[in-house]
Amino acid sequence: MVEGEKMRGKKECHSLLRGRRRKESFYNHGFSSSEIQSLSAICGTFIPSVPIENCHVIGKEDPPSKAIQAFYLASGSHDPMPDEVAQLLSERGLPESIYLVRVILWILATRLGTLILCGSTSLSGKFPFIHTFPEISLEKREQILKKWSRERFIAPLRLVFMVLKIFCFLTFFSLTDENSENLAWNAIGYHIDNDKDEKLSKNQGWRSLHKGIINTADQTEPSLIESLAQKGLQVTEDPINNLYKIECDVVIVGSGSGGGVAAAILATSGQKVVVLEKGDYYTPDDYSCQEVPSLTQMYESGGILATADGKMMIVAGSTVGGGSAVNWSASIKTPNHVLKEWAEEHKLPLFGSSDYRSAMDAVYKRLGVVEKCVQEGFQNQVLRKGCENLGLKVEYVPRNSSERHYCGSCCYGCKTGEKQGTDRTWLVDAVDCGAVILTGCKAERFILENSKCDKRKPKKCVGIMAGTFNPKITKRLQFQAKITISACGSLLTPPLMISSGLQNPNIGKNLHLHPASIVWGYFPEYKSDLKGKMYEGGIITSLHMVVSENSNIRALIEAPALGPSSFAALFPWVSGLDMKERMLKYGRTAHLFSLVRDRGSGEVKVEGRIKYKFDRLDKENMAAGLREALRILVAAGAIEVGTYRSDGQRIKCRGIREEDLEAFLDEVKAVGGPLSMEEHWTLYSSAHQMGSCRMGASEKEGAVDEHGESWEAEGLFLCDGSVMPNAVGVNPMITIQSIAYCISKRIAESLKRS
Repeated sequence: MVEGEKMRGKKECHSLLRGRRRKESFYNHGFSSSEIQSLSAICGTFIPSVPIENCHVIGKEDPPSKAIQAFYLASGSHDPMPDEVAQLLSERGLPESIYLVRVILWILATRLGTLILCGSTSLSGKFPFIHTFPEISLEKREQILKKWSRERFIAPLRLVFMVLKIFCFLTFFSLTDENSENLAWNAIGYHIDNDKDEKLSKNQGWRSLHKGIINTADQTEPSLIESLAQKGLQVTEDPINNLYKIECDVVIVGSGSGGGVAAAILATSGQKVVVLEKGDYYTPDDYSCQEVPSLTQMYESGGILATADGKMMIVAGSTVGGGSAVNWSASIKTPNHVLKEWAEEHKLPLFGSSDYRSAMDAVYKRLGVVEKCVQEGFQNQVLRKGCENLGLKVEYVPRNSSERHYCGSCCYGCKTGEKQGTDRTWLVDAVDCGAVILTGCKAERFILENSKCDKRKPKKCVGIMAGTFNPKITKRLQFQAKITISACGSLLTPPLMISSGLQNPNIGKNLHLHPASIVWGYFPEYKSDLKGKMYEGGIITSLHMVVSENSNIRALIEAPALGPSSFAALFPWVSGLDMKERMLKYGRTAHLFSLVRDRGSGEVKVEGRIKYKFDRLDKENMAAGLREALRILVAAGAIEVGTYRSDGQRIKCRGIREEDLEAFLDEVKAVGGPLSMEEHWTLYSSAHQMGSCRMGASEKEGAVDEHGESWEAEGLFLCDGSVMPNAVGVNPMITIQSIAYCISKRIAESLKRS
């Protein structure tokens, strides 16, 4: 690394990157000094220090502000970035990814290894004639990384490129100082509204949850037993097996859309309910609204979870309230054509019944769903204006919040407390009726016995074994219950069932993900009448359906939430300068995504190991949605639009001719992921997981019956998105809650009869 680059702007960069800095003794990432040196060079290539004379100012600001100057001078190679990236990777990366990255970094610290991986770019005319990667000039390192991003035949290099890019940018744009500020945010115009008191909901119902919650992280074994007893649970110690036996009527794993509804219905019917949640409990008073800390605290795998082939990033809630606490508020009922398909083709009469429609109405009422909003944020304004200018139909999206709710941070926990997740509604009802919620408590396996009563089912479920993350609690927790419900979602319910010994072949298969891909358009403030920033306002308030000639829905077009870290991590990297210029446009870069009701499917049989395969028609529908979304952006007034394809596919569109735009759109297609053999690739996203333990009319066709009960084990029910027969095609929260409502109502009636 050249000395000039290393020292340039070091004073400004130190203040930019000092935040959240750990003491050197705190780092336990295990990377060697030579690996860190290679990592530092890669981070400095992704985020280079750019000479101030190359600063292309957005708008009319001349000279650039101090914040912009500091941002241009900042380098990813400066402390504490490399150690922070290594630490984050060691905490969140898959073991095989960490191993691969470390091997490549070690090779790049050697001359021969650099020659093998980087070719002639590493050669020098002076002794020792071969540079190690850190010794190569910035310009040549940039060429190397761009080549890796296109590498088709040595897949590990492309994977290392993607992994380090994601972790580097997540780290850079999340490091904060003692005031919880990242000074890059000032440069890109990003501001967090921490004034929660201004709009806090008057009905602070979340506070009543405290009386039902036991946070196992704060307990010792004696205090845990005392807390359980105080909440009306009978606990006995089994020293021989090193466990505590806890008796209840119903034990539920998961507190999200399915588990929350089930807990409320069963607790209000008079059952003693215990809910196990491996995540923590947060209230609006706790929310920082900061992107990466919120992902770490409230999302599965800290928000960094991908399919095995790396082609799809998956987000799923992992906190009290589950996905309903961090989703984007869209509250759409199960479409009629889907209900008809499930009732007739899958032979599940529930979905054609009045009971199910009544359940959707009850869910709507409890969540306080409103049909439209008073004020839309920037991205939804773009979607609406573009559709109207093209003569396309655009619909308001119902939301479980007030009409005036303008929170763009609901994906990090709604700071105003207005969004009605299960933590604000159903779980409050459950706790008011005596339910107990254990946080930091992870289910390990169902307790199955040989069935004596039901000859159709070989097993009977009598409870669940669980443990805590607290090292002070060494004994296992054995919950003995009449009814056991798994509601931990489509990614975790199948591994839990398989680890318990259940063998139905449908368990873990038929996983649907609603794949989504993003396009973007840039709308400079001084050339647009659309107001606001892309991170402000309701996340999803408008919707356009892309319909085929025979009236079939091909894709949905909606707006996503993208904080600066996620934006930088996912946006195509073509050069360090381009990245910095693109980040200066962050606030006025509108994003739309194309989402398909996937025919393709995957499987998840081991926790964290997700496989998925695209269907050809899904790719065609995805591409149709992307092209339509780009037309909408252009029609709304974008001066530049592009996709998230790895080569930075984009086009200037101010005054563009129709034939030139169509020629560009013809190039837009759904391409493979980072491990594909295609030169250019796209990283897809999924926020909806469904169908991995689907309902079936018979044991051959599903993992559970129409009532949500396992075909193999009496007394074991599922109440989450995994029971959907296939993808629902819209945001699934209302569907999950309605199914859980029907299943738990029937369980309650059965318990009363018995």
